[in-house]
Amino acid sequence: MSSVIVLDGGMGQELLRHTASTPTPLWSADVMARDPRAVVDVHRSYIDAGAQVITLNSYSATRCRLGQRGRGDEYESLQRVALELAARARSEAGAADTVRIAGCLSPYLWSYRPELAPPFDELVPYYVETVELQAPGVDLFLAETMTSVDEGVAAAVAASTAGLPVWVAWTLADDRSGHLRSGETIADAAAELRRRGVAVDGILVNCSLPESIDAALPALRRAGDEIGVRVGAYANGFGAIDADYTTDSTVDALDRRADLDPAGYLRWIERWVDGGATIVGGCCEIGPAHVRAIADRFRPDRTLSS
Repeated sequence: MSSVIVLDGGMGQELLRHTASTPTPLWSADVMARDPRAVVDVHRSYIDAGAQVITLNSYSATRCRLGQRGRGDEYESLQRVALELAARARSEAGAADTVRIAGCLSPYLWSYRPELAPPFDELVPYYVETVELQAPGVDLFLAETMTSVDEGVAAAVAASTAGLPVWVAWTLADDRSGHLRSGETIADAAAELRRRGVAVDGILVNCSLPESIDAALPALRRAGDEIGVRVGAYANGFGAIDADYTTDSTVDALDRRADLDPAGYLRWIERWVDGGATIVGGCCEIGPAHVRAIADRFRPDRTLSS
């Protein structure tokens, strides 16, 4: 159990609960300007619950997403704010020695839509720009909710330039096939990392149905063994996400599952740890109570795993 690393959970829905506001396509970025204290409080809630890694609240604060809505000039300032708020939360919690801050590399344009991602060669410099902004204030990089092999590997190539640990998490199709949303496989992703000579420290699957993660876990573990890295998993609490979730959609369009309370979600986490996962946590709709249940189960001593 001491080898399991516990991540935080989703930020966006927790911020909605803390602020009682209406979501927007740029919600998690918007709240940093409107109510930065809420971001600190949510980070703190995960630290207090037992998370060993908190991820920057910069998922939607990307140059592309902001630029589409005429706010591209806010990109650098919002990235800096995300760094400041995560650092403040860790400092207030007295957790400088026990909690790591992960830089956030998110899908270039939109979640769950691999067809919207530019080609590999266009993605790498975009991610390098984000890495350079975040690197001074983070302990590792997490590329998360990557929809295709190229999107994830491009983020990994960029992150590797910082000389920090790199984890890459791909999101899976909701057909329970265990394939990426692009139709590619975990084996394809691992093969492309090897082909390009990209060294990562962990490969994960995230922001998917728990059932889809379950289907992917054997292939994920084989891939991790082949390239000699940790593997991990963190699901969302939504029902299936389809092509109707467009760049103008918000989480209001997604249904929360009633069966994924902390006890129900912990049962999935236990399955994944039994299956070889050593990095676990939660994504959208998985909150501090879920993380506390995971931490109570896998790190009762509350010390940082290496």
